[in-house]
Amino acid sequence: MKNTQLLTTGGLLVAVVLFLAINMASNTTLKSVQWDLTDNQLYTLSDGSKNILATLPEPITLRLYLSQKLATGLPGINSYTVRVQELLEQYQRLAGDKLKLMIIDPEPFSEEEDRAEGYGLQGVPLNDSNTSFYFGLVGTNSTDDQELITFFNPSREEFLEYDITQMVYRLANPEQQVVGMMSSLPIQGEKGSPFQQGSSSPPWMIVDHLQKLFEIRPIDTKVEEIPKDIKVLLLVHPKHLGEETLYAIDQFVLKGGRLIVFVDPYSEAEQPPVDPNNPMAAMQAPRYSELTKLFDAWGIEMVDKKVVGDLKLAQTVQVRKGANKLERIKYPVWMALNSSDFFNAQDTVTAKIGNMLVASSGALVKKGNVGTDLIPLMQSTDQAMLVDVDKIGPLSDPEELLNSFKPEGKKFTLAARVTGKVKTAFPDGKPKKEEKDKDQKDAEADKEKDKDKEEVPPLTESAEPINLIVVADTDLLEDQFWVRVQNFLGQRIALPFSANATFVSNAVDNLTGSNDLISVRNRGSFARPFIAVEALQQEAEQSFREKEKELQTRLQETDQKLRDLQNQKQKDNAIALTVEQQQEIARFRDEKIKIRKELRNVQHELQKDIEGLESWMKFINIGLMPLLIGFGGIILSLYRSRRKRGLQPVNG
Repeated sequence: MKNTQLLTTGGLLVAVVLFLAINMASNTTLKSVQWDLTDNQLYTLSDGSKNILATLPEPITLRLYLSQKLATGLPGINSYTVRVQELLEQYQRLAGDKLKLMIIDPEPFSEEEDRAEGYGLQGVPLNDSNTSFYFGLVGTNSTDDQELITFFNPSREEFLEYDITQMVYRLANPEQQVVGMMSSLPIQGEKGSPFQQGSSSPPWMIVDHLQKLFEIRPIDTKVEEIPKDIKVLLLVHPKHLGEETLYAIDQFVLKGGRLIVFVDPYSEAEQPPVDPNNPMAAMQAPRYSELTKLFDAWGIEMVDKKVVGDLKLAQTVQVRKGANKLERIKYPVWMALNSSDFFNAQDTVTAKIGNMLVASSGALVKKGNVGTDLIPLMQSTDQAMLVDVDKIGPLSDPEELLNSFKPEGKKFTLAARVTGKVKTAFPDGKPKKEEKDKDQKDAEADKEKDKDKEEVPPLTESAEPINLIVVADTDLLEDQFWVRVQNFLGQRIALPFSANATFVSNAVDNLTGSNDLISVRNRGSFARPFIAVEALQQEAEQSFREKEKELQTRLQETDQKLRDLQNQKQKDNAIALTVEQQQEIARFRDEKIKIRKELRNVQHELQKDIEGLESWMKFINIGLMPLLIGFGGIILSLYRSRRKRGLQPVNG
């Protein structure tokens, strides 16, 4: 019996030692091995990130400045610092010697903190002792180009992988991105006559906004080839484009060029030329733009001669009534998208856009059997309808539009991303160039120059899936719909009141990346809400609000009774409070104390239920599994002991 007990005790000690040894060994040797069992694969890098890391041309260095000692005292952010650090370690493992990761703790008043400030990282003050918390990333490459994430804000945790991969991609491709801009609107300003005051106009503020981020190059609307160094082409309000220009855009997209198109069924920004002999003609002139030939090849369509109106999103405008009267009225075709509900939360372009203002926007729909996907980026509510273009404009009546408005009960797409493989819109090849009559000799010279150029065979279909963004509104680019401009000492100061410019720069920034970068998905949220706890809180809060409402009602009733008694007192010319008044006040005070006690009981029961649920969760997560393993071990030990006794030989 003693030998059996010694063996059992020794076996347990050996098991404990083996468990600790295996745990320590696996912590070092199996650190890179992981199984991602989360719903959205939060801990698995996208294929796009893996491809970018696998093709890094030169080594890059990432420096994570993290105040680790301070992070331990910040429960709300400490777990997020672990996520970021683990994700960066994955990047390092996949990139090998092409990526060096340094984790630096910038302690207060240290040289590391000075370097963090020198890089431009954002330190968050924690208290009055000038202590700052750092949680940012600095990336550098072999040519000393630098990229920053000044602070890992938990509000962008869904895009953590995208932000890091974008940094790596930019360090691997440091050349400045060139953005072409082709427009039939005066978006880049107009040069007027030096002899006519007010004939010139400055560029729209959207151009100033983009020029701070990219190199913007004007592209003529009669161009026959998009320059090869153009990464993204902004095509604004395309009107009357020739076949040669359409062909150039077609080939640009097929070769992998990125395109952002702003079309419009009715452009408020367009100002048709005025005929002095017929001034009304300009008011009735069509203000639409279209790209039908290319849209057909890409499988999309903007609904013809229709604009989207939405009662829920309608802006309030002033309408003149009579000679001197102004009336405020809802104008459904001017829409304020003032909630994240109207934007695609899964797309990096629109995920964090909170408000935009659009005017007389069109509706985008899928067309034909082209193998492309139309992914909505902006949508109306289901209280929207399509309005005839004839019902808007300078001669229209907004009140009549509002009175005849009938919601169609469905959402309309105002902007979309189009992806997929497509074929050319010119199956017969490059359109023949029309002969110019004005100067035959110059045309002959141009032909000779064309012969000297290297002939590039035209593409009949895209080698890779195209990726372009189509917006059915041009007015969102105009100053009056997103920014107030002030002149300060000769400088134009932009005061945005809408995120229109943010949407445009997000779109350009996104499309300047490679297919791999664009494909990096939204990782979802790391935070997993306690649904049961939240349900308890909501239930108790509802009960609390009902009690609070009941108290307010009783207070109002008692106040009314007191006022009635006071009025009676004045009628009777009484000086002191009557017995009835004194009894009413005493009853009110007792009732008030009673209801306050009930409110405290509701709060106490709420906290009691939550603490009980948390205790059970802690027990399940911390104690239940070890207990089950322990009980399993005891049962297994008893089973083996009984089995050995049953197998003992019989003496004699």
